[in-house]
Amino acid sequence: MKPGIHPPYGPVVFRDRAAGFAFLTRSTATSDKTVEWEDGRTYPVVDVEISSASHPFYTGTARVLDTAGRVERFERRYGHRRGNGANGERGGPR
Repeated sequence: MKPGIHPPYGPVVFRDRAAGFAFLTRSTATSDKTVEWEDGRTYPVVDVEISSASHPFYTGTARVLDTAGRVERFERRYGHRRGNGANGERGGPR
């Protein structure tokens, strides 16, 4: 690696304020804010809006989409357009 062109890579605390969740990792992200971590050392802290502690997919509150129902609704609205080419019908994908 070329010296002097890469940002510093060090320990950073990412904090999800909505869920009250924080984790210590290494990153090139920096911040002027600091927080004292469980080990007694002070680290820069980056506040994030969403993390695995508050994201609906990870918390189990995600909605399941009914794809079969959507396909059926589409076919009811626009009908089947499959054919063998007879009577001017188009067959196969476009």
